[in-house]
Amino acid sequence: MCLAVPGRVTEIGERDGTRMAVMDFGGVVKDVCLEYLPDLAVGDYAIVHVGFALQRLDEESARHTLALFEELGLLQEEFGDPWEAAGRFGADGQWEGPAAPGEPGAARAAEEAGR
Repeated sequence: MCLAVPGRVTEIGERDGTRMAVMDFGGVVKDVCLEYLPDLAVGDYAIVHVGFALQRLDEESARHTLALFEELGLLQEEFGDPWEAAGRFGADGQWEGPAAPGEPGAARAAEEAGR
């Protein structure tokens, strides 16, 4: 899944003629292009999609959205370790990770995780 995630600008600079920022997404730090929001400043919040800051956002909305995403596990899904995720596929290419809620085996997987 690919989400538009709110983040906070922590640094601003230029890379190869492009205005870039380091942004914090609830503890996950990523480089983001600021070309669509050239007036964004350190401390500002913006919604980011595929590495581009697209829309300014107020702090309260950003924090609320990040909390919801974290509660739903979407931050880990979006920013999680790609090597860990790749390890959930077996040698035959079939998914071996936990079943998603509502999928066959999800209740059993949740019970086993609780033991």
